[in-house]
Amino acid sequence: MEPIELHTPRLRLRSWLDSDLPAFAALNGDAEVMRHFPACMSVAESDALAGHIRQHFAEHGFGPWVLERRDQPGLIGVLGFQHVGFEASFTPAVEIAWRLHPAFWRQGYALEAAEMALYCAFTQLGLDEVVAFTTPANLPSLGLMQRLSMQHDKAGDFEHPRLPQGHPLRPHVLYRLSWQAWLEATVE
Repeated sequence: MEPIELHTPRLRLRSWLDSDLPAFAALNGDAEVMRHFPACMSVAESDALAGHIRQHFAEHGFGPWVLERRDQPGLIGVLGFQHVGFEASFTPAVEIAWRLHPAFWRQGYALEAAEMALYCAFTQLGLDEVVAFTTPANLPSLGLMQRLSMQHDKAGDFEHPRLPQGHPLRPHVLYRLSWQAWLEATVE
């Protein structure tokens, strides 16, 4: 299967290169980027995550792409899809996830890339639904989910099973977007 590459007016969502690993490690080691995650990642942890992402692409034909600006190549973040890797009331499911370097926040890049990725999810990948989840305090991600026409599934909110009881980041909110809801939102 030929790797899927996506283009928007300003961005390119592409396959991973070994040369992306240092910028990915810097992203995962940034305290501001990782404030809604349990901890920053070491270089080894970041490299292992990149390996996991590449494996997901090999197994499923999709995953979180490297996100770069078309006018200046190089990883500015990651955005794409992955199978949820834990059991919850809403699994099995495919989630859309993103992580951007702070220098590229509040410029519409995540929205632009996510809209193109969702187009791919529902027209090329044939997904029926995409979910997203985060901590209630992650207002930028919640805002992006809402701008993408994702709907909060209050009944699906959950305690993240990979975090210990009582951990402040354990409560998560769940958002969903079905193919039908995406289609209706794109026609409006």
